[in-house]
Amino acid sequence: MFIEINDIQKQFLDKDNKAINVLTNIDLKVEKGEFVSILGPSGCGKSTLLSIVAGLTKATSGEIIVNQSKVTKPGKDRGMVFQQAALFPWLNVLENVTFPLKKEMSKKEAENQAKKYLQMVQLSNYLHHYPHELSGGMQQRVAIARALAMNPDTLLMDEPFGALDEQTRSRLHGQLETIWTETKKTILFVTHSISESIKLSDRIIVMGTKPGTILQDIKVDLPRPREQYKKEMLEIEEHIMGYLKKEIDKVVSEELANASNT
Repeated sequence: MFIEINDIQKQFLDKDNKAINVLTNIDLKVEKGEFVSILGPSGCGKSTLLSIVAGLTKATSGEIIVNQSKVTKPGKDRGMVFQQAALFPWLNVLENVTFPLKKEMSKKEAENQAKKYLQMVQLSNYLHHYPHELSGGMQQRVAIARALAMNPDTLLMDEPFGALDEQTRSRLHGQLETIWTETKKTILFVTHSISESIKLSDRIIVMGTKPGTILQDIKVDLPRPREQYKKEMLEIEEHIMGYLKKEIDKVVSEELANASNT
C-alpha cells in the first residue's frame, strides 16, 4: 500500500484540561494513484486526519506510513492544498508558484516548472497578475499549481473548493480530474459534499463523529466522466446519506444543547 493509516488516535484537551477524543481507531489503506475522498459532518476530524497525514499535526497514537516511510513531519512528497489559497499578496502568480522551488532549483528551472503547472490549470495568461486581481477560483488554481510544482507523490486537499460558488466548483472538478489523470498523483480529498466525492473519487471514506471513526469505505465503480450516470450517482448519494443522517442528527442535537446552555 502507498498510504497506510494505522490505528490513529487523536485527543485534544478542553478548557478544563479534560481529554476529548477527536479520532479513534482510524485504519485506512490507499493504493498509489488512487483518488480517495474523506467525507463526513463537521467535527468528525477529517481535516485533523489529513493534517496528521501531512505531518502538520501529531497523532496521540498510531502511525502514518507513506511510500514505506513513517511520517514524522511535513515533507516534499506530500503537497497540501487548503480551503483558502493562502497566496502571498505581494507576489504575482508566477512568483507565488516558484516561491517554494527556490531552494530546489535555479530561478529559470523554477519558472519553467511553475509555468508547466500553471498551464495545466489554465492560468498561463495570468503569470504577472497579483492575488487581488484574481477570482477565488483562480486563486485556488494557483494554490493547486504551487502544490503540483513541488512534484509530490501525494496531493492532500482540505476542502479546496468549499468556499467557491457552484459553477466555479463544477469547473474546477473537471480540471482536477484532468490533472489527476495526467499526473497519476495519489489524492486524499476532504469534503462535506457527497455529490463532489461521488463525482471525483475512486473510493469514499465515510466518517462518523464524536469521536471521529470510519463508518464505511465505499468504492465508486462508475466510468468517467460521470455526469452521464446521474441515476447511479443519485443512488450512491442516497446510500451515503443513510449512513450520515444519524451522524448529522448527532451534531445538530449537540449544537442545540450547547445553545440552550449559553
